[in-house]
Amino acid sequence: MIEELLPESVVAVEMLGDEAIREAPLYPEEAALVARAVPKRRREFSAVRACARRAMEKLGVPPQPVLTGERGAPRWPDGLAGSMTHCEGYCAAALVRATDLASLGIDAEPHAPLPEGVAEAVLLPSEQQRLGRLAAERPDVHWDRLLFSAKESVYKAWFPLTGMWLDFMEADIELAAEPGGRRHGTLRARLLVPGPEVGGQRLQVFEGRWSVGSSLLTSAVVVPHP
Repeated sequence: MIEELLPESVVAVEMLGDEAIREAPLYPEEAALVARAVPKRRREFSAVRACARRAMEKLGVPPQPVLTGERGAPRWPDGLAGSMTHCEGYCAAALVRATDLASLGIDAEPHAPLPEGVAEAVLLPSEQQRLGRLAAERPDVHWDRLLFSAKESVYKAWFPLTGMWLDFMEADIELAAEPGGRRHGTLRARLLVPGPEVGGQRLQVFEGRWSVGSSLLTSAVVVPHP
């Protein structure tokens, strides 16, 4: 699902079902990061890194450890940009050469409503109003969870460019469904704080795509070079 949301220059690798929750081999440096984690966390950590290493191989990059930096963000090999995501029964990694994209972010979530009280904490009033209209038109989509996923993708694309936190309320995201009844579309995020500088230009808008399946929804944001 992720690959169809991304440009051709991006390599995406996904795992579904049992494969996504099976503990995969780790490099010693990686294993040290989850040595005290619960088994579920170790399985998620290792499976998504197995996706990342397959993506490296597809790009012609020797597989290597994916360690974590500030705020848990993955540290990619020199010359690569990427993003990872995992949720129950699914994980994915997307990688691209840094010469092709400045940054990207991906996210996957279960296709279910957000837990009670979460929407009010993470969605702007303007976003909630737009979601109300979308829900009236397409009640088969859990728009609140989809918008949450879009915010996660925006943050994952933002952080490598800034090294700074971006609050849920600091990006106003508009979702649009494509015509024809299929459950996919576009997203546009207007940053409410000064955006990152890329190639000497300040970016105040991030754009991406989304898709909704029966049990899973995905979103992706790409930041091209000017």
